[in-house]
Amino acid sequence: MTHTLPALPYAHDALAAHIDAQTMQIHHGKHHQAYVNNLNAAIEKAPELASWSLDHLCRDIAKVPESVRGAVRNNGGGHWNHSLFWSLMAPNSGGVPSGELASSIDRAFGDFSKFRDAFKAAAVGRFGSGWAWLVAAPDGTLTIESTPNQDNPLMEGRHAILGLDVWEHAYYLHYQNRRPDYVDAWWNLVQWSQVAARYEQR
Repeated sequence: MTHTLPALPYAHDALAAHIDAQTMQIHHGKHHQAYVNNLNAAIEKAPELASWSLDHLCRDIAKVPESVRGAVRNNGGGHWNHSLFWSLMAPNSGGVPSGELASSIDRAFGDFSKFRDAFKAAAVGRFGSGWAWLVAAPDGTLTIESTPNQDNPLMEGRHAILGLDVWEHAYYLHYQNRRPDYVDAWWNLVQWSQVAARYEQR
């Protein structure tokens, strides 16, 4: 299986009120493309992985041959994380979730405002590069996690329904070192219907 860069579901400048077009062009076309290229190069060295899906590679990272495991973890993780990240944002989005997801957020965190505060704390508090996640257990319980580099909850057998990239390349052109401002702006892009759909797939 040759992995490919997924097309963005919107134009590079569609999120420009909160994430500028140049950042999107570089982040998607350069950084994400590099993860895809490097993942394919790693798989060429371990052809037994050629039939594995991206989910399979992440979920069973411990079964990937040790000789390429680091490269698959970093680049397969980067490919998986970014593919999810793009799909959960959209212009004219934001707001608050509804239905079962909203009820689960209230149960887990008290209310949506407290959830946002806790998620922001995880995103801002991640030292160096990494991600913040909202994770759903099979019983619907929600938790917030943070992972370093391009690791993700799937590598630990958990189901992420929302993820935020806090690598500097995700925000530095516009926000410089102001990661908290980037996190605040990103809430305006979250497509809650897609997050809810992932919640239902747990």
